[in-house]
Amino acid sequence: MAYHILVVDDEKLIVKGIKFSLEQDGMKVTTAYDGEEALHYIKEEKFDLIVLDVMLPKMDGLEVCQQTREFSQVPIIMVTAKGEDMDKIMGLEYGADDYITKPFNILELKARIKAILRRSSNHKGVRKDSQNTLQIRNLELEFESRRVFIDGKETNLTAKEFDLLELFMENPGKVYSREKLLDTVWGYDYPGDVRTVDVHVRRLREKIEENPSDPKYIFTKWGVGYYFN
Repeated sequence: MAYHILVVDDEKLIVKGIKFSLEQDGMKVTTAYDGEEALHYIKEEKFDLIVLDVMLPKMDGLEVCQQTREFSQVPIIMVTAKGEDMDKIMGLEYGADDYITKPFNILELKARIKAILRRSSNHKGVRKDSQNTLQIRNLELEFESRRVFIDGKETNLTAKEFDLLELFMENPGKVYSREKLLDTVWGYDYPGDVRTVDVHVRRLREKIEENPSDPKYIFTKWGVGYYFN
């Protein structure tokens, strides 16, 4: 079955180029040109990934991302303007999995899309060790359904938050540098912005830690990276 991608941008030439390139790789592409139209599609259809521009008419991409996260954990790649660092950080804060900066090379965008889809697909089959859950203290992770429970109550994680937690829980005590996390979880040669990791780890702590400022699970190894206790 072909992957279904939603591409959202008010610049029709950009949308046309992305759509053509992804369809050449056998993907199904739906397009939208403003935030309201995009949110309508997201509520009505099932997508494997969304490419979402920040600057949109009617409703900006950050608002679309934030509202989407209220009911869906579909992977989202935000598209930001060159030099707009705040847009990048805010996109991650609102639950985006990744971002790319305009102007971008279509090959780079496709590499990021494929990396996220590949990692998501790796979780759809049965695990080789047939183990479906992993529990550490009051934190339980279900691999196949990609669900997380704290004291039996489900907490919603984005795709990247789940991937980070899965990696940490399967490798307790192992310290990961930010660069290694980018390479392992994001799955490609990321262009050097380790803030992406910091934002995701902080958001993950806010969801699984009783007191994020005094974590019991995910610790910082100062000057090195992060590890799971």
